[in-house]
Amino acid sequence: MKIKQTKYMKLSGLEPLVLNENSNFINIGERTNVAGSRKFLRLIKEEKFDEALDIARHQVDGGAQIIDVNFDDGLIDGKESMVKFLNLIAAEPDISRVPIMIDSSKWEIIEAGLQVVQGKCVVNSISLKEGEEKFIWEAKQIKRYGAAVIVMAFDEVGQADNYERRIEIAKRSYDILVNEVHFPSEDIIFDLNIFPVATGMEEHRRNAIDFIEATRWVRQNLPNVSVSGGVSNVSFSFRGNDGVREAMHSVFLYHAIQAGMNMGIVNPALLEVYDDIPKDLLEHVEDVILDRRDDATERLLDFAETVKGSKVEKGVDLSWREGSLQERITHALVKGIDAFIIEDVEAARLEAEKPIDVIEGHLMIGMNVVGDLFGAGKMFLPQVVKSARVMKKAVAYLNPFIEAEKGDLQEPVGKVLMATVKGDVHDIGKNIVSVVLACNNYEIVDLGVMVPPERIIETAIKERVDVIGLSGLITPSLDEMVYLAKEMQRQKFTIPLLIGGATTSKAHTAVKIDTQYKNAVVHVNDASRAVTVVGDLLNKKTTKEYVAAMKKDYDEFRTKFLKRGKEKSYISIHEARQRKFKIDWEQAEIFKPKALGIQTLEQLSLKELEPFIDWSPFFRSWDLHGKFPDILTDEVVGEQATIMYEEAKKMIEGIIAKQLLKPKAIFGLFEANTIHDDDISIQKKGKEIAVFRTLRQQLQKREGIPNLALADFIAPKDSGLTDYMGAFCVGIFGAQELAESYRAKGDDYNAIMVQAIADRFAEAFAEYLHKQVRAKHWGYATNESLSNDDLIQEKYKGIRPAPGYPACPDHLEKETIWSLLDVEKQIGVTLTESLAMWPSAAVSGYYFANPEAKYFGLGKITDDQVTDYAVRKGISKDKARKWLHPSIAEE
Repeated sequence: MKIKQTKYMKLSGLEPLVLNENSNFINIGERTNVAGSRKFLRLIKEEKFDEALDIARHQVDGGAQIIDVNFDDGLIDGKESMVKFLNLIAAEPDISRVPIMIDSSKWEIIEAGLQVVQGKCVVNSISLKEGEEKFIWEAKQIKRYGAAVIVMAFDEVGQADNYERRIEIAKRSYDILVNEVHFPSEDIIFDLNIFPVATGMEEHRRNAIDFIEATRWVRQNLPNVSVSGGVSNVSFSFRGNDGVREAMHSVFLYHAIQAGMNMGIVNPALLEVYDDIPKDLLEHVEDVILDRRDDATERLLDFAETVKGSKVEKGVDLSWREGSLQERITHALVKGIDAFIIEDVEAARLEAEKPIDVIEGHLMIGMNVVGDLFGAGKMFLPQVVKSARVMKKAVAYLNPFIEAEKGDLQEPVGKVLMATVKGDVHDIGKNIVSVVLACNNYEIVDLGVMVPPERIIETAIKERVDVIGLSGLITPSLDEMVYLAKEMQRQKFTIPLLIGGATTSKAHTAVKIDTQYKNAVVHVNDASRAVTVVGDLLNKKTTKEYVAAMKKDYDEFRTKFLKRGKEKSYISIHEARQRKFKIDWEQAEIFKPKALGIQTLEQLSLKELEPFIDWSPFFRSWDLHGKFPDILTDEVVGEQATIMYEEAKKMIEGIIAKQLLKPKAIFGLFEANTIHDDDISIQKKGKEIAVFRTLRQQLQKREGIPNLALADFIAPKDSGLTDYMGAFCVGIFGAQELAESYRAKGDDYNAIMVQAIADRFAEAFAEYLHKQVRAKHWGYATNESLSNDDLIQEKYKGIRPAPGYPACPDHLEKETIWSLLDVEKQIGVTLTESLAMWPSAAVSGYYFANPEAKYFGLGKITDDQVTDYAVRKGISKDKARKWLHPSIAEE
C-alpha cells in the first residue's frame, strides 16, 4: 500500500536521501551499534576505531541507506566515543555519504553527536515514558539541531503492547510534536514496537498483526510520518532455525510494508524472497503472523521441526539420521536434539507390540547411555537436562496411546520428594537434581519453594516416597532442616534425608542434622552425585552397609570438627571492642554524597547491565567449574561451557528484545555515625531514623591485628564528624513466570537457564548500581576506571556487604533496610518469614565509602556477644541465636 504524502522526509549525509511514496523500503544498518555487534563492541572497548570504521563501510557497501550508531555500554565513555567516531566517519566519503542515526538512551550522548554529525541525521529516540515535559524539551532541542526523530511507542504507563495502545501513544505524541513543538511532521518516525510471536503465550498471539494494523492506522491518520522497527524481534521464538526465521521476516515485512512501514532494521542474511518461500511453510508462517487460527503457534512449532535439518537449514550434519532407529533415538537423547524425536518414536511405536514398550525399550536404552556417560564424566549437567527435555517430549507423545490401551508406564525405580524449605525461595539446584533423577527413572514429587515442614511430612506419608530431598540457600534454612530432621525422628520415619543447597555443608549436616535423625542423612554437594547417592540408599542389598558407613563417616567428621573448634581461642566482646579497627578520624577524608536521600531506578535496560555480568558463578550453577573466560578453553569442560555461554547469550538477546525481565532498584545515602561501639546510627538532618547493629570478630588474634566490625568504618558520634552510609536493594522481576512458561512446555533446560541468567543479572545490577553510586551519586570515585574483571575482584574503593554474608551474617538487619528505604512499597521486593528476598533474583546490602573499608569474615562468636546483640536489638536471646549463622553462635 502506497501512502500519499504532501511533505517528504529529507535526510542526508554527503548525499541526500528523500523518502516519498515512490521510495523503496529504507534499510537501517545496526552493526555500528555496540548492542547489535559484539565485534563492534570489542573494537570500541579496545579503542580500535579504525577497524570499527570498516564495519560502518561494510554496512554501506552492503546496501544500508542509514547507519545506526550507538555506544550505550557500561564500560564505554559513550559521549567521547560518539564524538570521536562521528568525526572519523566525516572524513570517510564512502561512509559519510549516507545519513547517520544517533542512537542512545542518554541525552548527553545524543546531543554530543548532534553537535558534530555531518548532514541531516535521525535521533533514536525519544518517548513519553518520563512525561510530557521531558519529551517536549528533548523534541525542541532536536528541532533546533535540524534532525529527524524516532518516537518510541512508550508512555508513563509503559510500552505499547497492543493495537489500541500503539495508536493512542502515537496520536498523543504526534499532537504534542506538531501542535506544541511545531516539529516538522515529515521528520517524525514512529517505532511501534515489534514483539515476538509464537511464544506459546496467549497474550503474544497478536503481536505482529497489531503492529501491522497500527502501522496502517498511523500512516493513514498522522500525515507525513514514517514507521520503522527492528524486524528480527518478530522471530525470536525460533532462534536456531534460520529457515523459519527467514520466512517469518519476509512474511512480516511483506504485510507491514503494504500497511505503510517504510524503514527498519533488517538483516539481509536472514531474509527469504517472499515468492520463494515453500507454500506449506508460507501458510504456517502467515497463520502465525496474521493470527489466522487458534492453533497457529502449535502448528508452526510442529512444522518447524520438519524444516530443521532440511535444505533450508544450512551446514547441519544429519549423517546420524542414516543409522538404525535405536541409534537415532539414542543419538537424539544424548545430543539433546528434539527435531526428529516424534518421527522416530512414532516409527518405534508402529514396530512395538505396545506403546509402553517404546518407553521401556528404545527410550530407556538411550537414557541408560546418557546415565553411563554422565556417570563417567563424559556428559555434563546441561547436556543431561537437554536430554530430559527430549525424553519428556517423547513420553508426552506416547502417553495418549498408552492411556488408550489402559497400559501403565514402567514402574519408577523410586519416588523422591523434593522441596525448598520454609521461608526460602531458591530452587535452581533443586530443579537440576530433580531433572537428573527423573532422567534415571525416579518419580519426582516437587513441592516447590517455601514449603512448611508439616506439608513435607504430610506429603511424604501420603505419596509413600522413598527419599526426601531438602534444599536451601539462606542461613535460616539450615534451622528448618534441623527441625524437620527432629520431626522425622519424632514420627519414627525411616526414609533417607538428602541435604543440599549453597549454604549447606558436610560440617553442618554432620554436626546439626545427622545427630537429630537416626536414619540416613546425606549431604549432596552437587547434582552429579545425586543419582549415585539415591541409588545406594535404595539398593536393598547394600543399603544397610551404605547407611552404616555414612553414619560412621559423619561421626568421625563431627568429632574432628568439634575438636578443631575447641583448639581456637576466643576473647570476650568487651575485649574485642578494645581491639577494634581504629581509623585516625582527624586525618580521615570523609566524602559527603552529592545527593542525600532515596532514589529508585525502574527504567533501566538490561543492555546496560549485561557488561557487568560475572559469568563464573553461572557455570558453577550447572556444575561446570572454572574461571571465566578460561573455562571456555578448558580441556575437560571447555566445549560444553562454550555451548552454554552461547546459548545463554542468545537467550539474553531474546529477553532484552522482548523485555521479559524487569530490573528495579532502590538505594539511599544518609548521614551516619557509630554509636555504642558496634551500632550505626542513620540520621536525617541530625535526627536518628534507623540503627544498624553490627557484629564483631572474637577470634583471639596476634597482637596488632584488629577484631573487625562494619561499624569501625563509620566515624563515631563522639568524633564530632558527620559521616555517611548507604543501603540498597535490586531485583529482577519476571524470571519465575518465564521459567514456569518453559516448564509448562516440558522445557526444564530453558526454565533453569532463565533462573540462572536472572541471578546473574541481579548481581550485575548490584555491581552496576554500586559503580553509579561511587562515581555519580556519592561521587567519591569520579575518576574510577575499572574493567569488569577489576569489579569482580573488588578493586574498587569502598565496599557493599550484604546481610547474611560473612561480614554481617544477621539476616534480621534486612528488616531495617526494608523499613529505611520502604523497599516493598517502592520496588516490590518482599521478604519471606525467613527473610529471603522475593523475587529470588535480588541483592540487598550496605554502602561504605571509607578507603580503609574492606570485606572480612566474622567467624565464630561467643555466647556473650549473642546476649549483647539481643539486648542491643531488643529481642530475646533465643531469637538472636536463631537468626545468627548456626556455625557462628556457641552452643
